[in-house]
Amino acid sequence: MEALINKYRRLLSIDISGYRRSLNDKINWDARAICIEGARGTGKSTLMLQRIKSALPLDLTLYTSLDDLYFRQNSLVDVAERFYSLGGRYLFLDEVHKYNDWQTAVKNIYDFLPEMNLVISGSSILELQRSRADLSRRVLHYHLPELSFREYLGLRHGIDAPIYTLEDILGNHGTIAGELNKFLKSPLKLMREYLTFGAYPFIVEGEGYFLMRVNQLINVIIDYDLPEAKVLESVTLAKLKKLLYIISTSVPFQPNTTKLAALTDTSRSRLLDMLHILEQSQLIHNLRSSVHGISLMNKPDKIYLHNTSLIAALAEGNPDTGNLRETFFLAQVRNSGATVTYPKTGDFMVNDKYLFEVGGKNKTAAQIRGNESAFVVADDIEFGFANKIPLWLFGFLF
Repeated sequence: MEALINKYRRLLSIDISGYRRSLNDKINWDARAICIEGARGTGKSTLMLQRIKSALPLDLTLYTSLDDLYFRQNSLVDVAERFYSLGGRYLFLDEVHKYNDWQTAVKNIYDFLPEMNLVISGSSILELQRSRADLSRRVLHYHLPELSFREYLGLRHGIDAPIYTLEDILGNHGTIAGELNKFLKSPLKLMREYLTFGAYPFIVEGEGYFLMRVNQLINVIIDYDLPEAKVLESVTLAKLKKLLYIISTSVPFQPNTTKLAALTDTSRSRLLDMLHILEQSQLIHNLRSSVHGISLMNKPDKIYLHNTSLIAALAEGNPDTGNLRETFFLAQVRNSGATVTYPKTGDFMVNDKYLFEVGGKNKTAAQIRGNESAFVVADDIEFGFANKIPLWLFGFLF
């Protein structure tokens, strides 16, 4: 127990007082039990430690990661009970999925230590998703996505920009672009920067090793996290990586499952299972024509990597421009909480209401003409006009 407390205190000595993710203000920190989900590298540990340092009595609080070797021989419930007997009331458990039968342990702590407040987090999305039904009555779930363009500007450049709703941007994009341009002098240059380096908070360590870190992140997710949550053969792990590379170097990818199965040397049904696994692990977005009746055996209409930094790391300096634009739009809008589906015409349908066509500065509305709620989202422009909106503005949704 003393060893855990010493590690916790050493962590608190690190300066993490800087930028706060927007999710911090949405979490009901007064709830008895909170789960923060999110892919590896998105900043869950930092979010937890910032909460402790800014708002909680340190002597009543303990933060620990359950991948600590200490828990190979010590019970989590015993640690919680011991901490509780010493007056502890706030327990933060990081990488919770690393502990065997963690759901039962969390339930026992919640049920039998009534004054204990729990905050848990994990990066194995498959494992955490399976726990939702068991813990839904006890635990509030929150999702921490990759950085938005707005958050990247705040973290890396100290630019404090407001959040706008989708309706704000659609109805007032000219005014909003003018407001942002008062202190955001080169939005297009900054957006180019974001497309490569913007998705993960470890950009604060510099650009030099950023893409190498992203590749390492991919390998850890596929080689370690996925096999812990699902039985997978090593040959399947290699095929998952090949599939990611194919998606990263393609134009906005409309999959031919027969050809894709042949390229990855697998069956159609196994290919669809692999796409499902990659989506659950938040490495890709599978876009379908409707959110209703989604089945594992229904192929997606389009496939995108989960963010543009993944494209930059995997495409080896040769990303498709159209793929980057559409991936940026999809990631920013979906991560803001909106529903995005694949329409009959155009590129994206949002919240079953708004139709979007994404392209360069010369993109016209020809493909979506006749729809009153249709918009052209154009790259390489700072200001829009009427229903033509700059792509970079959609980075301010969260």
